[in-house]
Amino acid sequence: MSLPHAILTALLEKPSSGLELTRRFDKSIGYFWSATHQQIYRELGRLEAEGSIRALASQQPARGQKKRYEVLPAGRAELARWTAASQDPKPLRDTLLLRLRAAAVVGTAGIGEDLRRHLDLHRRQLAEYEEIQERDFPPGKDAPADRLQHLVLRAGIDLETFWTGWLTHALEEFERIPAEGSTTL
Repeated sequence: MSLPHAILTALLEKPSSGLELTRRFDKSIGYFWSATHQQIYRELGRLEAEGSIRALASQQPARGQKKRYEVLPAGRAELARWTAASQDPKPLRDTLLLRLRAAAVVGTAGIGEDLRRHLDLHRRQLAEYEEIQERDFPPGKDAPADRLQHLVLRAGIDLETFWTGWLTHALEEFERIPAEGSTTL
């Protein structure tokens, strides 16, 4: 149910066309809530049909013109309701952790290389988040909206910091395990 809320949030920040919205998803919201271009366009149609958003009137002929959307009062009310609602945390589901558990019974072939690959990916993501933080959240930028957006980015930084630390530790442990040994975790 969160995709419509992610779209409403993005449109309240800035009315956009579907294409602009998908690009913004790729650069911001997509870091923590991903959606395909098809999913976004399908959801825009649904939100428009239910009266949560509307296409802005175009000053040029409509043929071939991108529709730009804005949020209507019903959409704002739904987003406010959803924001205020309580939700429980989701349990962690990570295939790498499941694969490590499976390696304990079938052997470790290929796992070491993938742990190193994951570590590299998490290090790159951490560097990207830190670059965004430095660029977009300089000292003194502390309006309420900026502080909340920075909290979201900070969550990404903290998660990537966790993963890089954990993967470094996992690789150290992995080096002490016989190559094809099987143990119980």
